Amino acid sequence: MLDTELLESGYTHGGRFHADDVFSTALLRMLNPKIKIQRVMNAPQDTKGIVYDIGRGEFDHHQEDAQVRDNGVPYAAFGLLWRKYGSLFFGSKCTEEQIPEAVQRFDESFVQPLDLDDNTGCGNMLASIIGAFNPYWDEDADSDRNFWKAVQFAQLVLERKLGFLYSQFRADAVVEEAIEKMEDAIVKLPVYAPWKPIVCRSEAEFVIYPSQRGGYCAQAVPGKEEGVLRCPFPLSWAGKENEDLEYISGISGLRFCHRGRFLVSADTEDTCLKACKKARQQQE
Repeated sequence: MLDTELLESGYTHGGRFHADDVFSTALLRMLNPKIKIQRVMNAPQDTKGIVYDIGRGEFDHHQEDAQVRDNGVPYAAFGLLWRKYGSLFFGSKCTEEQIPEAVQRFDESFVQPLDLDDNTGCGNMLASIIGAFNPYWDEDADSDRNFWKAVQFAQLVLERKLGFLYSQFRADAVVEEAIEKMEDAIVKLPVYAPWKPIVCRSEAEFVIYPSQRGGYCAQAVPGKEEGVLRCPFPLSWAGKENEDLEYISGISGLRFCHRGRFLVSADTEDTCLKACKKARQQQE
């Protein structure tokens, strides 16, 4: 439940800002667009508002007993806020059973890399981009003004990333239905939809779907090890296209095979199906 009194006002640290306090602020503004955030050097002791990334409280991570996830990734303020309030973003987007998975998915894919960077300085492209909003060392600029520019950018990123996750759950239903109809370890999707989170849990070796560029594509499903495919397309097809590929493969209408052997494109779904079956035969 949203604590409306707590989220009417907030305090975070002033001076140079980082992805942690910027994304934390964006998150809070999404929860309550009317929240009033102040950047201060010392958190007030008697506030009823929320204090984060400062003050050594519930949403700070600079104290000696700072919290760490089970996988070893330490929490930063963004992660602590997400752990507390993340489920509120999925109430109307997922079933009640899906909400914990949704919160965890977003934590792993988006929040944890930023938390890790803030705690270790390990390097993260998005954190670096946020850092670039700070005034240059010799620039006469208002740090607070730049902070709010960064927050506006971060909120747009956060909204789009969450929107993608919402769409992923809609896609899951489409993909799961297609998996139920799978034959010969080949999944045929009626439309393109993000499929890897679900298909990679199945026994499928290929996925066929209408291409957003026209025609159809077929992709080999990734294996458990990074960079390994369950059944790559034949080596002789790699990088070939059009007439050359048709001749080598013996499949009319096959238009392209990626040199990484994970994707082919064709004019029709049936042609992609033939390519997947031939790849399976040659693998055997």
